[in-house]
Amino acid sequence: MAKSASLPWDVVMSAEPFRHYKPDREVYLGAADLLGCKPAELMMVAAHPADLHAARSCLRTAFVPHPLEVRPAGKTDAPAGEPFDRCDIVARDFLELAAKLA
Repeated sequence: MAKSASLPWDVVMSAEPFRHYKPDREVYLGAADLLGCKPAELMMVAAHPADLHAARSCLRTAFVPHPLEVRPAGKTDAPAGEPFDRCDIVARDFLELAAKLA
């Protein structure tokens, strides 16, 4: 995603180095440690509700839908109910997310 969208990210992390996988807190806490910051200084941005549900116990969270993702018929990640009511930010796209963070 970073390459095809030419996003200037500093790092894209995987759960592999932590030997834990989402939804284990160790993944999110390990990312903060690796970056040398406090978990409260990070934000998990995702297009899948389950990812946000797990992360919000220790990080700030933002929901940004992925409208071109192929989904099963009738399936939607529309921002209503869990976990969106507990997200710090809900945005239509990364531009709106950036504006809300500014």
